[in-house]
Amino acid sequence: MVLSIIIPVYNESRTIIQLLNRVKRVELIQKVEKQFVIVNDCSSDNTEELIQQFSKDNSAINIIYKKQEVNKGKGAALHTGIELATGDYIIIQDADLEYDPEEYNELLLPVLNGHADVVYGSRFMGGKPHRILFFWHSLGNNFLTFLSNMFNNLNLTDMETCYKLFNAKLIKGIKLNERRFGFEPEVTAKISKVPNIRIYEVGISYYGRTYAEGKKINWKDGLRAIYCIVKYGL
Repeated sequence: MVLSIIIPVYNESRTIIQLLNRVKRVELIQKVEKQFVIVNDCSSDNTEELIQQFSKDNSAINIIYKKQEVNKGKGAALHTGIELATGDYIIIQDADLEYDPEEYNELLLPVLNGHADVVYGSRFMGGKPHRILFFWHSLGNNFLTFLSNMFNNLNLTDMETCYKLFNAKLIKGIKLNERRFGFEPEVTAKISKVPNIRIYEVGISYYGRTYAEGKKINWKDGLRAIYCIVKYGL
């Protein structure tokens, strides 16, 4: 079995090598193999050179690399990654070190035990460490999750989480449209409508960063998320 790890990147030269090395070091349970699917969303810094050097230095690793010729947004990069991935399961990994790749196994476990088709890693459940940051972001995340749950008849605690693990055949069979951060509410709404879908949640840690440290999401993305929840929920 192969887990495709989709890594969308945009101007992440400060963290991309550290992240790739972290993913490289992870030992997956039950002999699951890793596939790196790196999608560079037309970075303007030296992100591409760093990725290419990593690939050259780690030729034994299964790496798929794609550069978008124009900047299209995180959602568009994820669409490309999903299309390119050849693994049995797919997980999303941001390049900003906010999430810990060592926790892949916790998301894999419900799948490998035959219970789940989709697993979300929740930043708001369990006893994992969480960096304390922004009150209004937390309130916004809770509101968006509540709204998403109401429209999709779910009881998730963290719809906006990066860590989402999918059965590859399932996610490849869903047409996705959102090119930026609307990906999260859109994919949640659409998988919730798959007949007999089994969605699980596990607690994960969260090492959030500030805007000065490179965080990109803003209030406009929050408004778009509300629009997407209503649009795709209906």
